Amino acid sequence: MFDLHTHSLLSDGCLLPSELARRYEEKGFMAIAITDHVDMSNIKRVVKEITTFCKNWPKKRIKVLPGIELTHIPLEQISGLAKYARKQGIKIIIAHGETTVEPVFKGTNKAAIKSDIDILAHPGRITKADALLAKKRGIFLEITLRKGHKLTNKHVAKIAKKVGAKIVFNSDSHKPEDIPAILRFKQLALSLGLTKQDWKKSQKAMEELLNS
Repeated sequence: MFDLHTHSLLSDGCLLPSELARRYEEKGFMAIAITDHVDMSNIKRVVKEITTFCKNWPKKRIKVLPGIELTHIPLEQISGLAKYARKQGIKIIIAHGETTVEPVFKGTNKAAIKSDIDILAHPGRITKADALLAKKRGIFLEITLRKGHKLTNKHVAKIAKKVGAKIVFNSDSHKPEDIPAILRFKQLALSLGLTKQDWKKSQKAMEELLNS
């Protein structure tokens, strides 16, 4: 099992990366990505710190991938910041999508999907056109456990399945109590009307992302 959207105290989480990794390992997860919030002000620092941590994390333990979450970014900056992060060794790039509970810039979903990202987090009332573009570009649409952001999970699941876009299940954890039991993700999928086959397909796609 994997969780590719987590936060440490390098941004607004409350755990050191090492403790975050250990707590996920104890829950039985095989891999996580630490994806702290960045914008133009802190991207250089966070990228350097998280890549350094991941390079030195023991290989025999839970797999920890260096990531970032591009958060509340002006549309014209998204592509450039994604390119910078990728060149500096970031493996999982998440864009903070147009959740309905925060004032995200209108057009963020589309601008992010057109950039070099891996996951569009909590994309709110994503349009069919944007979902189709995500499918074409191989970008995952996120189903989340995060309070507030999860209000549009059913819409995201429905439209992703309709157009054939890839789905990823993440916690968007910020503190210890956010770290889920492994079964929570599968239960979430089934509660949204997705099938066991849909679940297996999403897990296979996530494995391919991890191994790419």
